[in-house]
Amino acid sequence: MTDLTSLKYTAEHEWVALDGDIATVGITDYAADKLGDVVFVELPEVGATIDAHSIVGEIESTKSVGELYAPLTGDVVEVNDAVVDDPSLVNSDPYGDGWLVKITVDPAAVADLLDRDAYLALTGGDE
Repeated sequence: MTDLTSLKYTAEHEWVALDGDIATVGITDYAADKLGDVVFVELPEVGATIDAHSIVGEIESTKSVGELYAPLTGDVVEVNDAVVDDPSLVNSDPYGDGWLVKITVDPAAVADLLDRDAYLALTGGDE
C-alpha cells in the first residue's frame, strides 16, 4: 500500500510521487470518489512537454467530465495505457494501478506542492 504521507498533492486533486526526477501523477481517492465511476480517460502523448497548471487530459465519469491538470512543468515520459483501456482502475486503485502519467520534472518544484495534512485540510477530510 502506498504511504500517502510520502506523496505531494495539488488543489486540483492530483497526487505526485517523486522518484529522482520522475514524477508519477494520478488523481486522489477524494477526486475519484467525487467523480463516480470513471468511464473514459484521455492522457497526453509520450514526449509532450507540459506546463504546470495546464490542461493535459480529460477524465469522464458517469457523473461528469473533468479536466486533468499538469501539477508540474516537464516532459511526459510514460502514460498508463492500462488505465486508458480500463478507466475503472482510477476508482479501484487511485494510488497504485490507477496512476496516469510519468513526467520528468525539476525535483525542487515538487516541494511547492501540498503535503498530506494540507491536502486533507483542503478537502475537509481526515485519515
